[in-house]
Amino acid sequence: MTSRKNISNLFVPEPEFRPGDLPDYSSINLDKEQWPGKPDPLVDAFETEAHATGLVRAMKLNGEVYGEWNPELEPDVLIMGLRNMLLTRIVDKRMFAMQRQGKLSFYMKSIGEEAISVATAMALRDSDMVFPTYRQQGILMTRGWPVLDLMNQCLSNKADRLDGKAIPICYSVRDKGFYSISGNLGTQTIQAVGWAMACAYKGTNDIAATFTGEGATAEGDFHYALNFASTYRAPVIINVVNNQWAISTFQGMAAGQSRSFASRGLGFGLASLRVDGNDFLAVYAAVQWAAQRARNGGGATVIEHFTYRKEGHSTSDDPSAYRPKGEAKIWPFGDPIDRLKEHLIKLGKWSQEQQDALIDELKAHVLETYKKAESLGTLATPTDINPATMFEQVFEDVPTHLRRQRQELGI
Repeated sequence: MTSRKNISNLFVPEPEFRPGDLPDYSSINLDKEQWPGKPDPLVDAFETEAHATGLVRAMKLNGEVYGEWNPELEPDVLIMGLRNMLLTRIVDKRMFAMQRQGKLSFYMKSIGEEAISVATAMALRDSDMVFPTYRQQGILMTRGWPVLDLMNQCLSNKADRLDGKAIPICYSVRDKGFYSISGNLGTQTIQAVGWAMACAYKGTNDIAATFTGEGATAEGDFHYALNFASTYRAPVIINVVNNQWAISTFQGMAAGQSRSFASRGLGFGLASLRVDGNDFLAVYAAVQWAAQRARNGGGATVIEHFTYRKEGHSTSDDPSAYRPKGEAKIWPFGDPIDRLKEHLIKLGKWSQEQQDALIDELKAHVLETYKKAESLGTLATPTDINPATMFEQVFEDVPTHLRRQRQELGI
């Protein structure tokens, strides 16, 4: 009897670079001739293949504009975008410091990804519902949610409108069209499609926009969402933020052999775009294009925002354990704030002096706001939240066992 030799080998993807390696991004082609043009928003979905596998860009790294995707925004709009991105970054740094001081249990920054949330919010209507993840706090900044409310919610103090019912970064702001964040990514994609279907059923002109990370595209909910969006031509924008890392797992684990995350939308008959996520103008133009498509009966669009998570996944993460130190600094697509600043300077509408003054103004505002929030309670000081609120606003009809527990506590 002859033995059978096992000739199969399990393939396990590996990132290009590990700690100790010298990252080399020369394989990424930044040649402007590779940028796909801008088609009619109601183009057949399968005609967006070049957009799903190429890279939609509007701005070079030095701030110069090129191609058909320039949304031609007024300088005042660009300055507002710059302000909102800077505010988001400064708040992030303040909240991170609070966590390190023991005043906050947990936080997640969006440094390097601000253009995605801010440009999206500016391209949408305030009435469009957003189903976000925990790195879209820039949408809240752009839609005018007070920084004090964000801080109070993260600190779970007596001014927290959620009465301490959520972990710090699971924002929920109904009056700003910001759906409650789920800590388990992926769930919000199918919820957004359902909301969009309801908008179409009611005959409104509103749309939904959802965000997920590239890692969560491997979950079933993401594929359910694409299928329902395709079948019912739901007016929804499905944003995949590809920041290269799902916690410590590199993007290749979720990508499989696909050419891009955006290309997954093509398989469901959905228009798909792969966008330079560090290019404020390109993100704005892509979302504007997708929104126009959705409002005019063209259905959903999948947008992959190609970016890089500059820092750790959260305050509990040390990225130096799984990626080279300093990799973020040499990411070839630069920093979204610096790129928009340079664009405004080239337009003659901004200067480094104005940039420095704006940063000082926002830092002072955030510091003053932080002191107010801290006075209302932190993880290290009494929050004065009424414990009775744990039994409220969870069930429409409070179950018997919870009524009994509340009676036993005497609250």
